[in-house]
Amino acid sequence: MTTPPTYSQADVDALLSKMELERGRLIAAAEALSDDDANRVPVDAEGEEQWTAKEQLSHLWEMERGYIAWCRAGQAQSGVDAANIRGEPVAIPIERAPQHPVRQLLDALIEERARTNDFIRSLTLEEFAHTASTPAFGELTLMQWLRSFYRHDRMHAAQIQGRKSAYQPRYQGTDEANQRQMRIDRVAQQSGQ
Repeated sequence: MTTPPTYSQADVDALLSKMELERGRLIAAAEALSDDDANRVPVDAEGEEQWTAKEQLSHLWEMERGYIAWCRAGQAQSGVDAANIRGEPVAIPIERAPQHPVRQLLDALIEERARTNDFIRSLTLEEFAHTASTPAFGELTLMQWLRSFYRHDRMHAAQIQGRKSAYQPRYQGTDEANQRQMRIDRVAQQSGQ
């Protein structure tokens, strides 16, 4: 049995600082785009990198709600299996993101991050060591889940800027599913196409 990690206030402060830095870079990258550019699918991209900038912003919003739901479950019961836990739906899902201005998506991300930061500040240092697990990522501490936020922002900021990100998520024994294509297929099925 491994000893659970211990986290300090310095770890929490570093987390919040990195989250602010990377979210700021993401926002700056998105603000630099025209509305047309924000709806353009990158040429020769594959998988999630095919998402338009607007779709990526909506994806980040959805992901933040989902991960926070997992963290809340882990806060309540360390070791929870979060596989079937879903975050609250966002007002602008990925499929509808192209119809909305970048500014509206960014404002939603800013509001969501404020709620996330409030949640982080509500955690005790001991609760950061609680765990939640999913099939895709395995068992992670709440601190590890929360650290993924700034890494995910960094990855999508690079994609919005047309660069390959140095950060790639590590999946538990599998590659990432093509979430974009899965969603396109699901919408097509729902509309009877």
